[in-house]
Amino acid sequence: MPLPPLATLRAFEAAARHLSFKRAASELAVTPTAISHQVRLLEETLGMRLFDRKPRQVTLTAAGQELYPTLRDGFAGFAVAIDRVKARKPQRGLTVSVLASFAAKWLLPRLGGFQTAHPDIHLRLHTSAEVVDLHSGMADAAVRYGRGPFAGMVVQTLFADRFAPVCSPMLNIQQPNDLRGQTFLHLEWLRPDEATPTWARWCKRAGLDDVDLSSGLSFSDDTHAIQAAIAGQGVVLASSEMVRSEIAAGLLVQPFGPVMEGHHYHLIHTGRSANIKEIEAFGAWLADEIAKDGAV
Repeated sequence: MPLPPLATLRAFEAAARHLSFKRAASELAVTPTAISHQVRLLEETLGMRLFDRKPRQVTLTAAGQELYPTLRDGFAGFAVAIDRVKARKPQRGLTVSVLASFAAKWLLPRLGGFQTAHPDIHLRLHTSAEVVDLHSGMADAAVRYGRGPFAGMVVQTLFADRFAPVCSPMLNIQQPNDLRGQTFLHLEWLRPDEATPTWARWCKRAGLDDVDLSSGLSFSDDTHAIQAAIAGQGVVLASSEMVRSEIAAGLLVQPFGPVMEGHHYHLIHTGRSANIKEIEAFGAWLADEIAKDGAV
């Protein structure tokens, strides 16, 4: 014998559990008349009464009492199985290649907001100073720094970098002339060009032509140079965005200008990734974060 329609079984189970057509209707978001109709249809299908109907009250017949526990356990089992399957629903993956310094100083402190906004996207950060070939499948997108060109790529420009002298307040540096005799912390740029912010270019713009830049410390990683500056080991020409939190906390100060323009940060991708919706969600979240900071 084929099973009765599922809707009739569901209506009966709810009505039997509540011993009320009205409360069953409220649970299933239908009318009491609809529950009564479904129960009546089940009774006709089975050829027997399942409820004794009295004014303002229904009770189960012997047949109803026999049928109810099996249906109750069955629907409970459905719910458990569905919850188990939903819990195993695979997350959408997104791999983004970023510079280690950008990840540490700008992205990671904000990343909880992305996870809250997009809990279904499993974000993986690939940190490297080397340019990743996005056509290789190693990453879906990349945050790149520079002027490009990014041939054949979809480019979302994020914000412009700006550089100025930054140091520990312990050094008591008040004006550009105070830099004489200080230790300069230099950044080693992988691909320097005429727009690269270096101490030599900054001193020329500031009118400090007789400053000895030959000594000091050199760093291949921005974050190490920033930590050295916090420890009072010298003055670094740092990205304003990368030291925003340290300045706010009073660990570093930017005592004077001039401020030098750097390059822009960009989110780039091929436009052909299978994870294009995830990339667009990440890009929209980045734009929101930048707007909050007022970074341009």
